[in-house]
Amino acid sequence: MKLTFLVPPCYDNKFPAERSAGCTRVVYPMINIYELTAAAAVRELAGWDVSLEDFVFEPSRSAEFGSFLASDTSDAYAIWTVNLSLESDLQAIAHIRRSHPDTPVILMGPGATHYTSKAMVDGNVYVVRGEPELTLIELLDYLSGKHGGSLADIRGLSYRSADSKIYNNPSRPLNADLDALPFPARDLLGDHVYHNPKLKTGPYTTMFTSRNCPFRCIYCVPSSLTFAREIEFGRDHPGRKPTIGFRSIESIEKELDMLAAQGYRAIGFMDDNFIWNEERTREICRIMRKHAMLWGCQARVDAITEPIARMLGESGCMYVDLGIESFDPAILEYIRKGITPEDIYRAVGLLKKYNVPVKLNVLIGSSPLETRQTVLHTLREAKRLKVDQVMFNIVSPFPGTDYYKVCKENGWIKGGEYRPTDVQHDSILNLPNISAEEMESLLFRNNLSYFLNPSFIWKQIRRFSSWSEFTAALKALRVKLFHK
Repeated sequence: MKLTFLVPPCYDNKFPAERSAGCTRVVYPMINIYELTAAAAVRELAGWDVSLEDFVFEPSRSAEFGSFLASDTSDAYAIWTVNLSLESDLQAIAHIRRSHPDTPVILMGPGATHYTSKAMVDGNVYVVRGEPELTLIELLDYLSGKHGGSLADIRGLSYRSADSKIYNNPSRPLNADLDALPFPARDLLGDHVYHNPKLKTGPYTTMFTSRNCPFRCIYCVPSSLTFAREIEFGRDHPGRKPTIGFRSIESIEKELDMLAAQGYRAIGFMDDNFIWNEERTREICRIMRKHAMLWGCQARVDAITEPIARMLGESGCMYVDLGIESFDPAILEYIRKGITPEDIYRAVGLLKKYNVPVKLNVLIGSSPLETRQTVLHTLREAKRLKVDQVMFNIVSPFPGTDYYKVCKENGWIKGGEYRPTDVQHDSILNLPNISAEEMESLLFRNNLSYFLNPSFIWKQIRRFSSWSEFTAALKALRVKLFHK
């Protein structure tokens, strides 16, 4: 039996959705490590043949989708769906049905987990909600005749019955043993080469060492897997967040040993929150030093201690993404960020002390307290810190977050209801003291002011090791600024 994971063409006349983070359009191709983990589980734990067909990585391939489907003999298809891709993915299913009217199509990810009923356009479309691996395996066992029960027995599954009634089975408990999952099926990527402009070397890949984040920021959706996980968990536990899942150091080291042997020289850790304590960080840094790999991660500013900053600097860490959102103390308190501007200054100072490049993530409009003045103040402070990079986004009131409820209740959402937006460019919020149009204008001007600053350009150029890496980063910057 063969399952083909599809990254379908984009049918909404926009840039394709980026499916790993899930809230932006593609600026540069990113590895969907969550999809590759699900593919590995299907292959190694269920024994299915798996393949991956990506019609986005090479834009010229999008026209081949129909001809591929006409000749393909897969027994089922799987699509990792995010909010920004859902409408386009439903059109892709319509294309699939022209050649494969009865072939099962399985949707995973936050888009399908939240918009379950909308996603199931016919009786052969199934939705695997939340964490996908174990539910997906049971569904495939059922479809292949290996499963002795019924669809109703598969937890975490939504499906249509013969009479078109929708059934949402009970949620599946969270995977308690991440070490039991096989390593992501990176071989399915073939000869596709991925770049991370923040690492500027390769070969490059991504991996994760934990799942989820325990903090209570009112707006936050850290990654597409976390979003799916939190939406599903919230069905049975309103107002609570899923527990954190950790891989053991032994499992992490085994995967990194394998990646080093395969020739990978750069790793982007995709954990929502990578730094938990000094002991765990010390062990991972030891492994990175062993292989002399360059790497980067995401962390909270209040996790950066002097010993941790020193470990990062001595182990080849080439970036730490710090989600700061704002330098306004009242806004930080309102969004339950749990940090102060002083925490930001301290963390940046420690990382710079040990020569660890810093990227600050700023989120415009994360609070009704936001004004033009608070946005400009944050920009000034970010520039004053002279970090390596600043990323400006506009908040999106994702359904399932506390901020969505606040914005909905107060009538701040344009048109009255959420619709997927690219947080790197667009806003659907008119807040009490700043409009959507003002936020979009400030975002664009901030990006121009920051990314086209001669000192920033010169600093970045000096870090590239090849012309191809420089041109890839230049293309990504053009897309980010101008949608082209």
